[in-house]
Amino acid sequence: MAEGGFLKSIAGFGVTLRQIFRPRVTTQYPKQKRRKPQRFHGRHVLNRYPDGMEKCIGCELCAGVCPARCIYVRGKDNPPDDPVSPGERYGFVYEINMLRCIFCGLCVEACPTEAITMTHLFEMSVTSRDDAVYTRSELLMDRDGNVPHPQPPGPLIDLDELKIADGWLRATAPSGRAAYEGVVGWTPTAGAGLRPPERGQSGAGEGPDEEGEG
Repeated sequence: MAEGGFLKSIAGFGVTLRQIFRPRVTTQYPKQKRRKPQRFHGRHVLNRYPDGMEKCIGCELCAGVCPARCIYVRGKDNPPDDPVSPGERYGFVYEINMLRCIFCGLCVEACPTEAITMTHLFEMSVTSRDDAVYTRSELLMDRDGNVPHPQPPGPLIDLDELKIADGWLRATAPSGRAAYEGVVGWTPTAGAGLRPPERGQSGAGEGPDEEGEG
């Protein structure tokens, strides 16, 4: 090999050699987990109002807007003597195929009642395709605001992340308008009540809010 070619081959390792002596930035997962941003898109949850009524009205807009066609909703008329939701209908059948979901959050944007939101939990491991289809029983929170999860808690699954508010729901500045900063633009939810407004971009000392969101 010519001397020039040898020097060029050594120069090709320059980036590698420089990185060897720099501090490691690898997160030691799962013992060490990174802090998720406030608008993180994790697994979905169907919300209730503080009085226990379901927010879902069975309109099927979430299913219609889903680009992956992973949501199936079938509405049913509310019983006159014991209504399930404030509307005329409620989500009698609600299914999300997590294997097809791309976690884009369009279902959250399309929902007119803030019924479906996304949490910070994303560790979902299954051994059967059927277990990856989350039904109404896995998605709907109870009257106290607790969200069921098919997998038990463990080193990888922190069920408290199911209680962290959805990122898109917490956004308070539509189209970047500063006038909406600090304004609560959502309805109360069972368990959490009326969540505080998201911190804006113009405030000083920005950081995680009271709920531990980044």
